[in-house]
Amino acid sequence: MNIRPLHDRIIVERIEEETMTASGIIIPDSAKEKPQEGSVIAVGKGKVTEDGKILALDVKVGDKVLFGKYSGTEIKIEGKEYLMMREDDVLGVVE
Repeated sequence: MNIRPLHDRIIVERIEEETMTASGIIIPDSAKEKPQEGSVIAVGKGKVTEDGKILALDVKVGDKVLFGKYSGTEIKIEGKEYLMMREDDVLGVVE
């Protein structure tokens, strides 16, 4: 990927959910909600404080994260869709 987010921003690739229920019913694309779970693809250097110091981010490349339904900005890079968001939009890291 040829993009590096600035400051406390991260780029997340959504992780697609299963298209079939446990009972075998296939869910059509029009009925599915966008997943709120993703994998971190790129991170910025960190948040800059008022006195000029840089606070490192808690998330790192490869982390699996949960985020809010309306978090981030959708971007398209090389034909793939990603989300660019601030680290504050991340609700938690799945371990």
